[in-house]
Amino acid sequence: MPITFYQKTFSQLSLNQLYALAKLRADVFVLEQNCLYPDLDNKDQRALHILGYKDNELVAYARCFKPGLYFTEASIGRVLVAKNQRKKAFGQQLMHQAIKAIASHYSTSSIRISAQLYLLEFYTSLGFVKTGDSYLEDGIPHINMLYYK
Repeated sequence: MPITFYQKTFSQLSLNQLYALAKLRADVFVLEQNCLYPDLDNKDQRALHILGYKDNELVAYARCFKPGLYFTEASIGRVLVAKNQRKKAFGQQLMHQAIKAIASHYSTSSIRISAQLYLLEFYTSLGFVKTGDSYLEDGIPHINMLYYK
């Protein structure tokens, strides 16, 4: 079954969509990764949200920021695919949607991410290049990466 993507600003999200994305982020980042951190960080209101649905269920999500809000470059964060939907190339589809959204909404192809280190190969396969040493963010090893086409 294909996945359908939507791009929405915070004000365009319905209450059900907002609840679904908050629940999915908690399921993956807090419960699955056993990481207590402030997910509700007052950045969602300034983000462009990329939502991926399969059978009317949110299964993939990322948020995008224009240059200067999170990094000097545009950025993508909170990238995730529901645990039961992995290994189906939804992560690649999600990132391609996010990269296209940044190009069309913010007129740039320069994107910086703070990637979980274990996903280095995944992001490298999409054209991102590491730009420094690994560091801990919320107790999880991360690395800065840059995309520019």
